[in-house]
Amino acid sequence: MAAKRVYFFGGGKAEGHGGMKDVLGGKGAGLAEMTNLGVPVPPGFTISTEVCNLFYKNRGKIPPDVNREIAANLVRLEKLAGKKLGDPKNPLLVSVRSGSKFSMPGMMDTILNLGLNDKSVEGIAQKSKNPRFAYDSYRRFLMMFSDVVLGIDKEHFEEVFDQKKKERSVSSDVDLTAADLKDLCGKFKGFVKGRLRKEFPQDPAAQLELARDAVLKSWNNDRAKYYRKANGIPDDIGTAVNVQAMVFGNMGDDCATGVGFTRNPATGANEFYGEYLINAQGEDVVAGIRTPKPITALKKEMPRVFGQLVKITGKLEKHYKDVQDFEFTVESDKLYMLQTRNGKRTATAAVKIAVDMVNEKLITREEAVMRLDPQQIDQLLHPVIDPKAKVEVIAKGLPASPGAATGAVVFHADRAVEWAMEGKAVILVRKETSPDDIHGMDVARGILTAKGGMTSHAAVVARQMGKTCVAGCEAIDVDEGTHRFMVGSRMIREGEFISLNGSTGEVILGQVPLIAPKMTGSFGTLMSWADGIRRLKVRANADTPRDARTAREFGAQGIGLCRTEHMFFAEDRIPLMREMILARTREEREAALTKLLPLQREDFKGLYREMKGYPVTIRLLDPPLHEFLPKREDLMVEVTKLDLVRADRTIIEEKRRLLERVEELHEFNPMLGLRGCRLGILYPEISRMQARAIFEAACEVTKEGIRVQPEVMIPLVSMVQEMRAQKELIVGVAEETMKRYKRKFPYTVGTMIELPRAAVTADEIALEAEFFSFGTNDLTQTTFGFSRDDSGKIIQYYMARSELCTRCGTKLEKDLSCASCKITYQKRPENILEADVFATLDQTGVGQLVRMGVEKGRAARPGLKVGICGEHGGDPKSVDFCHRVGLDYVSCSPYRVPIARLSAAQAVLREREAARQPKKQ
Repeated sequence: MAAKRVYFFGGGKAEGHGGMKDVLGGKGAGLAEMTNLGVPVPPGFTISTEVCNLFYKNRGKIPPDVNREIAANLVRLEKLAGKKLGDPKNPLLVSVRSGSKFSMPGMMDTILNLGLNDKSVEGIAQKSKNPRFAYDSYRRFLMMFSDVVLGIDKEHFEEVFDQKKKERSVSSDVDLTAADLKDLCGKFKGFVKGRLRKEFPQDPAAQLELARDAVLKSWNNDRAKYYRKANGIPDDIGTAVNVQAMVFGNMGDDCATGVGFTRNPATGANEFYGEYLINAQGEDVVAGIRTPKPITALKKEMPRVFGQLVKITGKLEKHYKDVQDFEFTVESDKLYMLQTRNGKRTATAAVKIAVDMVNEKLITREEAVMRLDPQQIDQLLHPVIDPKAKVEVIAKGLPASPGAATGAVVFHADRAVEWAMEGKAVILVRKETSPDDIHGMDVARGILTAKGGMTSHAAVVARQMGKTCVAGCEAIDVDEGTHRFMVGSRMIREGEFISLNGSTGEVILGQVPLIAPKMTGSFGTLMSWADGIRRLKVRANADTPRDARTAREFGAQGIGLCRTEHMFFAEDRIPLMREMILARTREEREAALTKLLPLQREDFKGLYREMKGYPVTIRLLDPPLHEFLPKREDLMVEVTKLDLVRADRTIIEEKRRLLERVEELHEFNPMLGLRGCRLGILYPEISRMQARAIFEAACEVTKEGIRVQPEVMIPLVSMVQEMRAQKELIVGVAEETMKRYKRKFPYTVGTMIELPRAAVTADEIALEAEFFSFGTNDLTQTTFGFSRDDSGKIIQYYMARSELCTRCGTKLEKDLSCASCKITYQKRPENILEADVFATLDQTGVGQLVRMGVEKGRAARPGLKVGICGEHGGDPKSVDFCHRVGLDYVSCSPYRVPIARLSAAQAVLREREAARQPKKQ
């Protein structure tokens, strides 16, 4: 028996259900589940995601058995609807929509009103007794089909449409008559014929086949691929295609269309939220073509429909136990539900909704903790406008996505990417965004649109991305062609700065000061639940008291990495460091170090005070000494210039001595040269000074009644002998200092495991080291042989190789052809890397070294404390790995501490869930 690949829904029963997202996609599963629940849903059928993969495997062809299955389901739909596709008097019209397992709003294509042609439009006009509705639907279909299927940009049709409104002196499309719309249909078809040298397709069966294939092809359009990459969605899951009988919100004033959420997706408030338009179709609301009304106004205009809508969506929220994002159409006062799915929401809303649903006993605390994507927390930690700041508000729109942003105005997505790559903060300003703007929205700090509402494309995508957004700001007149917008008589040109308050909808002139948020309210509650679940402790990488204070505010349980070299880069300390480096004798070096000692001691005292008894891991000086000196090339140029202008000989000689020392310290590969513990072994006076500062600071702070837990970390150890040599020095200084101060406190001496040899010989090193901290930045560098500073281009190519011609590097076309080399690939080239190994830990290679180091270290020293302090400590996937291999803590930048806390809790819950699953035989 052939595998089932098409699933029918309608007549109160569906062949699928809500748990079949892998097969039906999110939209199809939602339609099936609503049908089974008795919700009014127009009938239709879903072509499974498997067909998408078959389509690409067969180079854009649908297998014959699948075509037969589609045809059988179309006959079934026609019988249920009492209409026939292509019937000139009583035609069935359908929508053809995408829908993958994971929501990808606006990234793929949709065609509405399919089945219309020159004959059936007349049949619709006669049957409905509403010619305006018939020709409005036909012109929509012509525009959408031409854009999505025939590849003619919709802007061409919009220009013709706008010109017609100007001719008729009307501002809204609803003011155009049936005759106007019929004339537009003729012009649209004429444009298509002129562009393609053939007539617009009139056969509805051919229209359906072409539309189906276009939707499948849209799985691999640029914006969909970009979105999947940005959101970690696999490329091989494919999209389903939903073919559904049309219901019409544009037949008259007893018709409407709208989108909504069962709770506010921006704030999380438990309020009915959404927008609608009378006498319109769905794309009018989402695309911002007309400014919609708030959904609460429907209660006055259509009270019975509103009551039914509230009841149905409330039922759906309780059924799914999550906020629902729904679409609906009202045709002749009858309500139809077109979609339901778990709603995209801001991080602020996600936290509040999760906590509220626990309080409402809809979900458990554990479910609430799993509801939030750890990366979403980053949105909560972005600044807001300082309430004390004086601001000049020049316009106000809809508060579509909260937060605050400031940046230079740009009017095109490509320009936004260019400027962002140059390090500029940008605000993307558009009349209205479209899915093609996704790459510009991704890099922008904020988004401002002149049109659209709270459920427009800009609003929905911005909320999901965590971007500040002000939408529907009708006070601004955007001229994308001349790169400027007007607010009254004021002109804002590209490159000028504006600020957005996404919580109020305010557009502010210039840059405004921003302040960091606080972890309070629902966020604090959710994080306390996470803390009660997780096993891993979370520390922060912090080098200053200010960083340490921020880390504690975000819940850090200590400092996992204090990089002492950062303390020496301060303006008042660089001269002292250079004095020490330029010293020719040990005595001269010690004299310079004596000047640095009190400064370093005060640094450590500040950290101890902020940590109030939590452990503070201090890494001894790690980088090569040349990093504290001017660049060799710059000095050579400077000396030459001084000679040419015959400058003071004393200055020239001083610069020459500096250049000579730089030449002496020059290394061809400094990252593998004189640095880390090697520096402390060759120049023990450096380690001795740092150890004195660490322990003298600890002694002085204990006098203030503050507990201390210093952990001294020796960097770049590859042999136990190196560890032993430095440990003996540190312990000697510690004991002498505590004796001198008459103070006693616990301390440990450990090492950073950042070289493969250290991981392989961890059992030997653990005989001396009292703790390990995996420095996964350098461990990744030395394991792969990738330079952290120079490998960016290589890694980016490795991650994008499947999109490129392997001969010339040109981006491949949709059919896998290369325009430059004139070749077509049979299958996509393979990516060499799927993720940046410096952002997400390579578990196969580097991760195995970590696992080996943990196991060997604890075999030699039971109870050995082990952590990680690379950038991976704040990456959710890496935190999950750290939990599984038994680390005691992770350490990350202060602003990623909450991300790590939540990730650590989710790792525990995933582990529990896996344990509950039956073991495979």
